This record gives sequence, C-alpha cells and structure tokens, in this order.
Amino acid sequence: MTRKEFNRFLLLLGGGSIVSPTLKAFPINTFVSQRPPLAQRKFKSESVEKLITEIKANCKDEELGWLFENCFPNTLDTTVFFEMKDGLPDTYVITGDIDAMWLRDSSAQVNPYLPLCAEDKPLSLMIEGLIRRQTQCILLDPFANAFYKDSNRKSGWRTDKTEMKPGVHERKWELDSLCYCIRLVHQYWKVTGNSAMFDSTWESAMQLAIDTMKEQQRKTGKGNYHFQRKHVRHTDTQAGGGYGHPWKPTGMICSAFRNSDDATAYLFNIPENLFAVVSLRQLAEILSALKTNNTLAQECLNLANEVEQAVQAHGIVEHEKFGTIYAYECDGLGHYVLIEDAGIPGLVTIPYLGYGRVEEELYQRTRRFALSPSNPYFYSSAIAEGNGSPHTETKGEMIWHIGIVARAMTSIDEHEIRKCLQMLKATHAGKGFMHESFKKDNPQNFTRHWFAWANSLFGEMLWKVYRERPSMLKL
Repeated sequence: MTRKEFNRFLLLLGGGSIVSPTLKAFPINTFVSQRPPLAQRKFKSESVEKLITEIKANCKDEELGWLFENCFPNTLDTTVFFEMKDGLPDTYVITGDIDAMWLRDSSAQVNPYLPLCAEDKPLSLMIEGLIRRQTQCILLDPFANAFYKDSNRKSGWRTDKTEMKPGVHERKWELDSLCYCIRLVHQYWKVTGNSAMFDSTWESAMQLAIDTMKEQQRKTGKGNYHFQRKHVRHTDTQAGGGYGHPWKPTGMICSAFRNSDDATAYLFNIPENLFAVVSLRQLAEILSALKTNNTLAQECLNLANEVEQAVQAHGIVEHEKFGTIYAYECDGLGHYVLIEDAGIPGLVTIPYLGYGRVEEELYQRTRRFALSPSNPYFYSSAIAEGNGSPHTETKGEMIWHIGIVARAMTSIDEHEIRKCLQMLKATHAGKGFMHESFKKDNPQNFTRHWFAWANSLFGEMLWKVYRERPSMLKL
C-alpha cells in the first residue's frame, strides 16, 4: 500500500466506509477457505459452523468474512486434542506452531466459544475437559506456564535452573496463567451452569493457586520460586540469582515473567495484578455458590482487596504529558516502568479482563499513553500502527496483531474500530490468518504463521462487532 493509497483510505474512513472496493493491500482475487479439509479438523462444532455462515452472510466486506471463517475456528480445527478418559472429558490444546499447552493461551483460545456452550453439548464437554486438564497442570506445578500431553516427553528447557518436573514444557512463573484458568472456569460456569468439574481435586488446585499467589507477595522473603536460563537474551532469564530485581513488599503479587514469557523488569506487573483482583473475586463467587469452602472464598476476597489497594497506592503514577496513569510495572521502592506490551493482560486490556469500565478517565489516560509514541513499543507506518513487545524486539519494529485486536475490542469509537479492521486486513500478508507480529512497514515479514491465540482473538473481536455494531459490517 502506498502512502497515497493509505491517505485515500483515511478519507474513506471519515466518510463511514470500512474499505474501498478498489483498495487492497494484497492482490486476492478469490477468498478461498484456508481451513483444513473437513476430515483433518481436530474438533468439529455445529454451532461454530452456523455462526461462521451467519456472519459471512451478514458481512458485506468479503475479506473480513473470509478472515473470520479462517480465524474463528482455527483453535478447533488445528490445536484441540479431545478424548474421554475413565468416563471424564480430557482436552489438551496446543498453542499452534509450538507443540505444548500454555495455561494462558489455551484459556484464551477457547474463550470465544463459551457463549455457544449453552446449546452445544459437545463443545461444552470439550471445554470442561480443558478445565479438568488445567486443574491437573496446576496441581503438578502452579509456577509452570506450559505443559506437555505426554508426561514422559523431555523439555528442551530441562536445563533451566529451576525445579523442572516431568510433563512441564516451561517453568516461567506468570501470574496471569493462574488468572486465566480461573477466568475460564468462571465464565464457563456462568454460561453453562455445569458444576461437574468442581470436585475435591479442583478445589485442591484452587487452594494451591491462592497459596502460590500469597507466597509470591513475598512479604517475608524470596519465596520458593527462582528461575535462570543460560546463554540467552536477558528477557528469557531473571536477575538477582533468579529471584528478580530488588523489591519492597506492597501487597501486590510478584510475577517473574510477563504474558509474553519475557522477564519482568520490576516484579509487580500492574495489569497482571489487576487481572488477579478480578480472578480472585470470580473464584470467591464460585466458592460461595458451591458452599463447600467458605474459608477459601473469604481468603480470595481478602487477597483481592489487598492487591487492589496496593495497586492504587503504588501502581499509579504522574506522567508529564498524560497525567495520572497506571504504570506497567513497579518495585515498591519508587521505581516503575512506563511501557505497554501488546499481549494480554496489558494496560489497554484492563477493562477487557473485567477491571473497571472503558469510560473511566484513569483508564482512558492510560490508554492514550499506551497508544502513543510515548510508549517505546508503539510503532507506526503508512500501513499500520500499534503496539509491539520486547519479545520481538530483536527483529526490529514489529507490531502485534493481538495488540490491534485488543485496541478494537476496548474502543468505544467506531472510527477507531474501522481503522483497526482496515489495519488487520492490510497486514495478514495474504494468508488469511493473524500472526504474532509483523514488520511495521512490511507485513510480509512476520513471526509465527500458526498462532491460534491471535486467530481466536480476532474471531472474538469480529463477533463482538457483529453483535454490538452490526451496521459496521453491512456498509
């Protein structure tokens, strides 16, 4: 796309059109489905197929409909391994081009399908199976972020200086991993009413998750977790002998790594802690409804309140341009990091994960910072603009599709949403799928051709637009 073409596109946006019929970033003559043949799809869902048909039929923009058709079912088509074991469902969900299951990614990958579970029993059973497997993963190691289906498989990271266990792919302590598992089970329960997975095993896993969070408040010492990796870039290992840079206890929960699997600069990651506040209250709601462990329910509420108060006291800073905003990370000693990472949780996605409202001024000021050149990982060109991540910094100025999608999902401005849709259309490199990242001025240069989380999230976003702003897709 030339600058002249891009400027023409911006003019068209102002007139209310999503895309010019003559303007395409890539010469696609026909929008042929990029899904695997029916016989090769890992999991099939009638309700998903009906939704794809419905949205395509009501989406005047053929390319957007095509992207939805490819992306929305990608997790089911390619990453889900479902079976019944001893009469109970068991589901293993790989992240895509890496044959391992991340707690975060797997939760996010199936999240868009949750609204369909009330009427789609096979789909509901599949997600119940994922919840049961995640429960076993937490019990195996609450600090690990990624696991194998085969516990005998040897990890390529088995030489990491940490307590690696059989069945663990990677042992990076990321607070959001436990939060995503709680979020998934809460939303699944609210949609389906299914409580079959809430047994003593699940309750033990939740107790361990809360114990882990409380330990990682590090009020009286370093705790049991440490992590170092040899001969890698600095973002793949932790400082301070594996315990991180110095910190002062605040009530927040330390996280050694971010959602990107990159090491935190300072241990108190603000988006992750706000996510924890939401998740802890969700878990308390479940436990209170079950009436099986009121003590743990109260423990969750107390911890949520403590973390929230600590964020308000230590995680909010004054920016010379944007005013009062959330920091990205802090150490409790007066130091903080002002960046945005395109992954989720991030500053932009705080309300998406359930904390506060999009309209709140503190969030809006923070959002304006995160989506501006004041954020060192915000990149722009004549083709696209958006947030990147230190995770891909060695490859240059790389914009993340997840970041653009997250921007659209948290926007209340139709002009901004249209802009995001156009940028997504212009940057899939003609492949019909979302990627991890792409070069800001050359979408043909991208990372991860098969990244199911990004695909699922795009589908979730477009379905949201269809539900809430259907006229945008009918223009």
